Amino acid sequence: MLSKRLFDVLAASTGLVLLSPVMLMVAIWIKRDSPGPLFYRGRRAGRGGIPFYMLKFRSMVTNADRIGGPTTSGNDTRITASGRFVRKYKLDELPQLINVLRGDMSLVGPRPEVVDKVEAYNWHERRVLALRPGITDWASIWNSDEGGVLAGAPDADEAYERVIRPDKLRLQRRYVESRTFWVDVKIIAATLIRIFYKKWTPAELRDFPTFAELRANVARLVATEQIYHRAAPIADSLEPQRTSHARHRHAA
Repeated sequence: MLSKRLFDVLAASTGLVLLSPVMLMVAIWIKRDSPGPLFYRGRRAGRGGIPFYMLKFRSMVTNADRIGGPTTSGNDTRITASGRFVRKYKLDELPQLINVLRGDMSLVGPRPEVVDKVEAYNWHERRVLALRPGITDWASIWNSDEGGVLAGAPDADEAYERVIRPDKLRLQRRYVESRTFWVDVKIIAATLIRIFYKKWTPAELRDFPTFAELRANVARLVATEQIYHRAAPIADSLEPQRTSHARHRHAA
């Protein structure tokens, strides 16, 4: 049986070759849609907590992480027009195949978290750092529309911490404890199915909150003011950038 690393290298290499036309079209669209770099390089905690830079197609305005927090809701004004499309179909994740070839990531493994959040993990939660982080895992399939869950939350980071993070870490720890080659194959297949059939749920995830239940939990916390309204300054700070981008598109 193939080792996990050899499988990753073969699959990532094949994926980059087969998907290169799609990646080229996405790249052209992003560059025409808004000024800025083609890729977003996010500093994430890798295996053992060692930081690395995770690649994504840029789906937000330039320097978006300096304007707001690392968590993004579905109605985040920092997201570009092309960004909404590539996020919907997970095309922004394709450059992570390069991370897989480099050895920073695996095809399947706990999704990498920002370094600041990982530094606050307790010893039990740090077990997810025993493996290379992955492009997909059970938690990614379960929470495949994080932006939709957090839409309307005035503080997306706080909503993420309270509503999504506990079950996400529980699923990641489950993967660490029960991973096999065939589990990886099942997760990859389930990820592809979930991209096109949003309402489909694999049996392994049916005990976890649904999208509607997660949305209801966010709405309850906002209604009871357990998540405070802090979004206005972010929206205000974006106004000059939106104006600048509109001028750019008009000039083009």
